[in-house]
Amino acid sequence: MAEIHNYTLNFGPQHPAAHGVLRLILEIDGEVIKRADPHIGLLHRGTEKLAESKPYNHSIGYMDRLDYVSMMCNEHAFVMAIEKMLEIEVPQRAQYIRVMFDEITRILNHLMWLGTHGLDVGAMSIFLYAFREREKLIDCYEAVSGSRMHATYYRPGGVYRDLPDKMPQYLESDFRTNKELAQMNKNRQGSLLDFIADFTEEFPKSIQQYDDLLTDNRIWKQRLVNIGIVTAKRAKQLGFTGPMLRGSGVAWDLRKKQPYSVYNQLDFDIPVGVTGDSYDRYLVRMEEMRQSNRIIKQCVAWLKDNPGEVMSDDHKVAPPSRVAMKDDMESLIHHFKLFTEGYCLPKGEVYCAIEHPKGEFGIYLISDGANKPYRVKIRAPGFAHLAAMDEMTKGHMLSDVVTIIGTQDIVFGEIDR
Repeated sequence: MAEIHNYTLNFGPQHPAAHGVLRLILEIDGEVIKRADPHIGLLHRGTEKLAESKPYNHSIGYMDRLDYVSMMCNEHAFVMAIEKMLEIEVPQRAQYIRVMFDEITRILNHLMWLGTHGLDVGAMSIFLYAFREREKLIDCYEAVSGSRMHATYYRPGGVYRDLPDKMPQYLESDFRTNKELAQMNKNRQGSLLDFIADFTEEFPKSIQQYDDLLTDNRIWKQRLVNIGIVTAKRAKQLGFTGPMLRGSGVAWDLRKKQPYSVYNQLDFDIPVGVTGDSYDRYLVRMEEMRQSNRIIKQCVAWLKDNPGEVMSDDHKVAPPSRVAMKDDMESLIHHFKLFTEGYCLPKGEVYCAIEHPKGEFGIYLISDGANKPYRVKIRAPGFAHLAAMDEMTKGHMLSDVVTIIGTQDIVFGEIDR
């Protein structure tokens, strides 16, 4: 018999399942993992340090680029920290818009996770299905901000602008018939809210399709059931949050336990797992998409009935309207000062956290009274999950490493900040 040797193996960053920049150094005995050592730093772009050299409102765009699959959620924590320090009142309509887009972002994140996790484990079709729905939601991003990914839509005091009254439509093309064009533009005849309402009616059918493809699929279950088990007690000790913690059976969700914005006025449930394995975490995220759909429906109904302001009227933090700026010297000065110099926060420190699609995303901010932060520390949920990689993979096979990376839903922008 051939002797089996212990190997030290580089898994990634070239490996397709390493999602770009994860380098895992694996010590393996045959195909069994003895130790997994994640090396980070290949993407490091110094977001926290860069934020300390810029006025507060110049750093909102950096937040988008942290977890570049959950863009607006990152912004939410940052602007909430600034608002808490400045004691700004955010108009209720802006709060509903933020919550609606937080949940749209949660669905966007989970669809990306589902597609890539399926691809990692060997399911090809689910990737194509998930991106079909993502495309519609990314159109909502584009409609409000002009950008498909890095929106910079949330601002201290509210949101950049109100929701548009009409949805952009597909144009005529040599590659589609008039009948196809009419079908593609069918749900784009009204406002953005009408488009989102139409999406919420159709989306449960899409989730059912994903369910039919994967949930009882025996290969999917063979690859996920009892892989990467973390008990409820151990999950808390490791600092897990979000679906990783709820998958282990702990019903902890900041939207319920420490409500922010208007979450305390909305009706939704917290799904939890039982075993704490990869399959439970899959089921939790699937149910989260259904709950997010519920929340979006409630927000759309409220926003349709309640027009109003979407930005604070304090011109020290919120720009005056373009009309006023072109007509009034005072407004022009406010605009110029705001976008060049920004605003000064009072001395002190603040921590603001939100229930990000991956877990608790927090911003710890220290101000020395200047127009830029003295220190910014980002509490990224993925960092604690990646730290548990060694413990979760030990004793599993090499192929299970891919499943565990997928179930952690890692995006390196927030880890290598």
